[in-house]
Amino acid sequence: MTSAYTLHQGSQPLLISLPHDGTAIPPAIAERMQPWALQVADTDWHVGRFYQPLAVALGASLIRPHWSRYVVDLNRPADGAPLYPGRAETGLLPLTAFDGRALYRPTCEPDLSDQQARVEAYWQPYHGALAAEIERLRSQYGSVLLWEGHSIRSICPMFFEGRLSDFNLGTADGASAADGLLRKLTQRLDAVAGDRWVANGRFKGGFITRRYGNPSDGVHAVQMEMTQDSYMDEAPPFPWDAERAAATQQIVGDLLRVALAWVSERGSAE
Repeated sequence: MTSAYTLHQGSQPLLISLPHDGTAIPPAIAERMQPWALQVADTDWHVGRFYQPLAVALGASLIRPHWSRYVVDLNRPADGAPLYPGRAETGLLPLTAFDGRALYRPTCEPDLSDQQARVEAYWQPYHGALAAEIERLRSQYGSVLLWEGHSIRSICPMFFEGRLSDFNLGTADGASAADGLLRKLTQRLDAVAGDRWVANGRFKGGFITRRYGNPSDGVHAVQMEMTQDSYMDEAPPFPWDAERAAATQQIVGDLLRVALAWVSERGSAE
């Protein structure tokens, strides 16, 4: 089996996680899905291409999955519990696309045995590597920043009304990262992005942000949900837009540098 993830280990207390970057679907699962679903339209398109040069420039670690979120959603708890109780969402093993269409052919939806198998084969390896890398960096530097990189269509009625802000920071309402770090990030966004951002709005941080963020233990987790039209074309075949991407990479790069400096200072003081 192809590895569930790739991990580049960096030399700074910064780990960038891209849990919705994968696009592959195993043949045995693909044959049960609707043909159109194999286009994996709800991928966080090009986030690997977006963050790779930033990770290299900053000396950050970078972890990316191979498999699509349609196979198993790495940003959901392994027991399938709701992430946003009472609100529309897709689950650990998504059954519908963001437009509401069923992903699977009739009578071919995954069952509990499928869930257990996919968690073991795809979910656990990613999370095992993620946890180990966080601990490596925390042990070496005292404090570490986990940056959850995501993107989504700017208009997605299933999840929110109207148009989403371009930059959506989430710290689980302050539970996953220190308030001082969020202040630094929002101050920088004010300077470089004007009114194009929001903090702890519709996207407060998913399972990974909530699970691993532990400020009292030196682990600060921040989710960044970008609109896809800030760096690409949102219509199929979802092409990269070099001009828009360069401008947005500059903003996100500024944020990462600010956050890394803040975390490094905290680590050196311990």
